[in-house]
Amino acid sequence: MAERTLSHFTLVRFRESYWELSAEAREQTLQAWWTAMSNVASHCYLYQVFPARADADVLLWSARPAAESRAVAEFFTAFHQAFAPWRQYLDVTLTLWGLTKPSIYSRGKSPQEIDPFSPDRKTYLVVYPFVKTAPWYLLSRDTRQGMMNEHIRVGHQYPEIKQLLLYSFGLQDQEFVVVYEMEDIAQFSDLVQDLRSTEARRYTLRDTPIITAIYTSGPEST
Repeated sequence: MAERTLSHFTLVRFRESYWELSAEAREQTLQAWWTAMSNVASHCYLYQVFPARADADVLLWSARPAAESRAVAEFFTAFHQAFAPWRQYLDVTLTLWGLTKPSIYSRGKSPQEIDPFSPDRKTYLVVYPFVKTAPWYLLSRDTRQGMMNEHIRVGHQYPEIKQLLLYSFGLQDQEFVVVYEMEDIAQFSDLVQDLRSTEARRYTLRDTPIITAIYTSGPEST
């Protein structure tokens, strides 16, 4: 059994109180916030969201191993303590999180699987929640496998696009959090369009909101 990992995505919006600060104070505040938040997990990455979306400015991706039962509680406690001092200036507009586990539809680890602990981050990150319909789970295992084989085949036609699937059953409102990394955002749009025509699409209940973000090396790049 592969070791579970936790990935947590936080959409953050700068409050009016932040924009009322001087340019120098804003820079110092953002840098201090990033310094605090980058210590809540073994790996943290910062992304620019605005103007791709109007409801957030940045996205924080935190990742850590989660083999131990206390791992999630420890992360949430650390995150809360690190973020609390900055609520005067920053609002959280959305959080998406989940845990990894081996897929029942494929054997072994795919070369297209995202490694959240690798320092090699792609330019673009796309994250969204995903919910299947109830009839999907009532289909036979073989029927679902056949449709997923088609889904996987389409994905393999875009080897440059990397994916991470997080399981959120009973943890948030969605069942999965789907994460993609890529260098060519137009190619990713083509992939999604191709996936829309697969048979498994009939059983998608919800796959929004879609968050598109650009990787930054730190606050100075946002």
